[in-house]
Amino acid sequence: MTIKTPTPSQIIDAGLQLGLDLTEVDAEEYIAAMAPLIGGYNAVDSMPDNVPEVKYPRTPGYQPEGEENKYNAWYRKTSIKGAPEGKLAGQRVAIKDNICVSGVPMMAGASVLEGYVPDIDATVVTRVLDAGGEIAGKAQCEYLCFSGASHTGAAGAAVTNPWNEKRTTGGSSSGCAALIAAGELFMAIGCDQAGSIRVPASFSGIVGMKPTHGLVPYSGIMPIELTLDHCGPMSDTVKNNALLLEVIAGEDGLDPRQYGAHADDYTSALNGDIAGLKIGVLEEGFGHENSDPNVEVKVRAAADHLTKLGAEISTISIPLHLLNMAIWTPIGVEGTLDFMMHGNGFGTNWRGLYVTSLLKAFSSWPHRANELSESLKYVILLGQYMLNQYGGYYYAKAQNQARRLRAAYDQELAKVDLIMMPTLPMTATEIPPQDADRTLIIQRAHEMFGNTAAFDVTGHPALSIPCGLSDGLPVGLMLVGRHYDEATIYRAAYAFEQAADWKQL
Repeated sequence: MTIKTPTPSQIIDAGLQLGLDLTEVDAEEYIAAMAPLIGGYNAVDSMPDNVPEVKYPRTPGYQPEGEENKYNAWYRKTSIKGAPEGKLAGQRVAIKDNICVSGVPMMAGASVLEGYVPDIDATVVTRVLDAGGEIAGKAQCEYLCFSGASHTGAAGAAVTNPWNEKRTTGGSSSGCAALIAAGELFMAIGCDQAGSIRVPASFSGIVGMKPTHGLVPYSGIMPIELTLDHCGPMSDTVKNNALLLEVIAGEDGLDPRQYGAHADDYTSALNGDIAGLKIGVLEEGFGHENSDPNVEVKVRAAADHLTKLGAEISTISIPLHLLNMAIWTPIGVEGTLDFMMHGNGFGTNWRGLYVTSLLKAFSSWPHRANELSESLKYVILLGQYMLNQYGGYYYAKAQNQARRLRAAYDQELAKVDLIMMPTLPMTATEIPPQDADRTLIIQRAHEMFGNTAAFDVTGHPALSIPCGLSDGLPVGLMLVGRHYDEATIYRAAYAFEQAADWKQL
């Protein structure tokens, strides 16, 4: 298409948005000066987009119904076959529906994106296929991935927990967790900005790894906030989790958040031997205002179990942990508004891959903002207020505090190999009724992040593994390691998993 030359009235309106008072003569003179710049826009418009090649054939799949989608966990089912052999040969993998799969509709849980069909595969999708895996379909997620529970997606009913269908699976990678918990497949790829891999892993009794920030490329995935975005594996077992991370980790040359990131042979760490491994149980990870005492008992019992396996368990204290959610808040609130919303999913000022088709599809959201979920509306309203009143000061200050928070964990990780705490202070909560008031909808979406959000801010790898049942619902424990030391986390988690049936603990 040819870029239209603006009219004087359009330039006057643009000036008002920028605080400029322009006359019609001013506008006409500026328009004349803009002519060669608009020529540059037209030259770019005529170029083919520089995006990765789609390597494997596929069909758009279909939306399953009834018993085929018992827990409302699928958005689309398909069967995209990859290479004839590789590490993932024979494995079916679900993909969270904020991750691009070319030719397969993607909604990111949001009515404002319904009908969008990506034209590329995200790097993680290509890597699964190159490793011989099969893309089994797109798993439901929460509205623009902005909920820690499973009731905000616009594609249909809430995603229900296979352990108890009245309970949430957790979010925002809700469909991924439900499919694994139900045994429909053993691997999925989710995303995590405040806990969206680990929350559903904990609530649903599966394994979920939020890797080191930048270890897994985010290319081809709809982002929320560049410094918080993480992508990682979800699975039935620690071994499958480690295997999937081996496949999807490492630099792709398209994501500038990757600082020399490379995949390790994580499965080689799964030897069951944790003799002498030092694990610090974080005292501030317990006793939160909404903590369930039964959850804390199960996690402390897991620490005792690790002691019997040869680990050296100690109690550690990081007082700043209690302020991690406060530090996350300006970054998550103002960053989301500026990058995902005002930036139409991609923003500016970075050299990464832009999925231009997704940016274009999402750019109409301001005309449909009333359709946004309650869990997103209250956040972006606060973000707009804070930017209007304080001009980004608190976002900047929170990012400065993020370095202090990271250093606090690093100081303890210089003394111990891993930090341990409950993933969440509670077990899966009840799904709010469809006629629930706004207060309950928002509370259920954002009440569980007291331990998880910290490590999206600091970028440390953190894994949730089930460690027992409380009143028939899974309890998750979280292991946190040094940057790029996922192998040690897997080593401890595997030893725990192999030593006992967590459902009997």
